[in-house]
Amino acid sequence: MASSQEKETMGEDLDRTKLPQILIHRYPPFTVPCKHRLLRKFQLLEPDDSILPTHSFLAEYAQSVRVILCVGPSPVDSRTLDCFPSLQCVVGTSAGVDHIDLAECSRRGISVTSAGDAFSDDVADYAVGLLFDVLRRISASNRYVRAGLWPLKGDFPLGSKIGGKTIGIVGMGSIGIRVAKRLEAFDCHIAYNSRKKKPCFPFPYYENVPDLAAESDALIICCALTDKTRHIINRDVMKALGKEGVIINVGRGALVNEKDLVKFLVEGQIGGAGLDVFENEPNVPKELFGLDNVVLSPHRAVATPESLQALEEVVIGNLDAFFSNKPLISQVPHE
Repeated sequence: MASSQEKETMGEDLDRTKLPQILIHRYPPFTVPCKHRLLRKFQLLEPDDSILPTHSFLAEYAQSVRVILCVGPSPVDSRTLDCFPSLQCVVGTSAGVDHIDLAECSRRGISVTSAGDAFSDDVADYAVGLLFDVLRRISASNRYVRAGLWPLKGDFPLGSKIGGKTIGIVGMGSIGIRVAKRLEAFDCHIAYNSRKKKPCFPFPYYENVPDLAAESDALIICCALTDKTRHIINRDVMKALGKEGVIINVGRGALVNEKDLVKFLVEGQIGGAGLDVFENEPNVPKELFGLDNVVLSPHRAVATPESLQALEEVVIGNLDAFFSNKPLISQVPHE
């Protein structure tokens, strides 16, 4: 005969099956954000935690799943969508959605959400930090002191002034706007490239990136990765930027032609780079490791305790809105 505690547990399990279902779609080592909060309101379906083989687990819930929680950059392509004919919404946890087939979702009438503005402030801070680091050579001078070279070789080479520089922003969206606001405070001149001119901004607009690069001391890359923006920063852009120019990338690695970038940096054809993202993460071109004018970061621009808390609110807000038939709070527009 079951004890009272066992009966209570069985009752909780039965009640949980009545909660709205969310299928967790994630690749290791990504973890579900705010899982403890989600468990209070939703029935989480996690194939990796099931004793059933993955194909059997997915078949069992194929007809009932209406929402997928896509954790990190886990791909959602047509094969994923084929598994869930009743799917109506993909809730994303990242700012970029290049891992989700937006065209196919649009064709099937499936809504997609992103992290919205949850990461925007922190990514903008990081972009400006990388720019300062490269121009003022902060990380390089730190290594110089730690290596004991100051008393042996004397003063470290000078860095470059921030104020007065013309900074070209590629992607004047949520992050780009915040980058511009921060750099204006340091008396930088702002110019930008985006999908279209934004009349609300007083900054010079350039329809193509090479023209923007030719007028800039540094480029900060923070646009979305799409088929049109893949390798938007190529050798033509780098030539236009010139030998003193700096590239900062906090968007996606594939926005920059990495082979071209490595060649230009190694040969001294551009002045430096601050890179938080790479084409083949976590693999980073080894040629960059010995360059003092390059600052490398392991895709951490988005991550602070505060931004992760903001992400929780966005994810839960989108899920609540979906199951309440209300407008999603960070829906990605169909192109």
